[in-house]
Amino acid sequence: MSYKRLTPYLFLAPAILLFLCFTAYPIVASLILSFQKLEGGTYVFAGLANYSRLFQDSVFYEALKNTFIFLIVQVPIMLFLALVLANALNSRLLKLRGVFRVGFFMPAVTSLVAYAILFSIMLQDTGLINQFLALFGVENIKWLSTPFWAKFSIIMAMTWRWTGYNMVIYLAAMQNIPEELYEAASLDGAGKFRQFLNITIPQLKPVILFTAIISTISTLQLFDEPYNLTNGGPADATLTLGLYIYRVGFSYFDFGYASAMAYIIVVIVAILSYIQLKVAGDD
Repeated sequence: MSYKRLTPYLFLAPAILLFLCFTAYPIVASLILSFQKLEGGTYVFAGLANYSRLFQDSVFYEALKNTFIFLIVQVPIMLFLALVLANALNSRLLKLRGVFRVGFFMPAVTSLVAYAILFSIMLQDTGLINQFLALFGVENIKWLSTPFWAKFSIIMAMTWRWTGYNMVIYLAAMQNIPEELYEAASLDGAGKFRQFLNITIPQLKPVILFTAIISTISTLQLFDEPYNLTNGGPADATLTLGLYIYRVGFSYFDFGYASAMAYIIVVIVAILSYIQLKVAGDD
């Protein structure tokens, strides 16, 4: 092969090498590890033992249930708010649009530790939120120490952090919708709400599908918020699949079992993404 034909491969070589080392190898190694268990300090082949154990693990089912609660409740709320905010911030009637856009996007780039500390302080028994609610006669709510309110706190924190991120994606997509469509709709007597339903949402369908799939994958891997705010408590009420994998892997050093759980999540993500694509009618 001539030097000229080899040149593209030489430029690609560093990227391919990094991909093989840091992406392909861990994927294959963790898959192999999911069929192994530790005996006497050495990993030995265990067949489907890790997967069989997983389906009899009540804590795994609790983590799976919690993760799906977050997915079913938080993702639709977040995407709906992002869509409404993007539509409002796309209006030419609104002054200081740049300031509002930056303001709503800021939580997405805020340090995770700083934001977790902030929410922990606000959600304390004598925190800012309880003090505010007390003005309306509402008794102290134990946000982080009761199962229901701990879940609610996680949902509230995730919505605060990621709504602006999705809003920016919708906003960018809205600015590519031809203005002529809205002008024609106005001439036909369609109001703003009708235009939003019949023009904006259909035009954004591929983007909404994209954000729904990305949000679903992120929620199934949810770790940061429950780890920093509640550490999975109280009584595993906010334990997620991501946090359970971390516990099994890095607290109990059972990496074979943790790898098996990780691959179950991969299967769930693939199934849900396929369903979302089919429901949206996207081939």
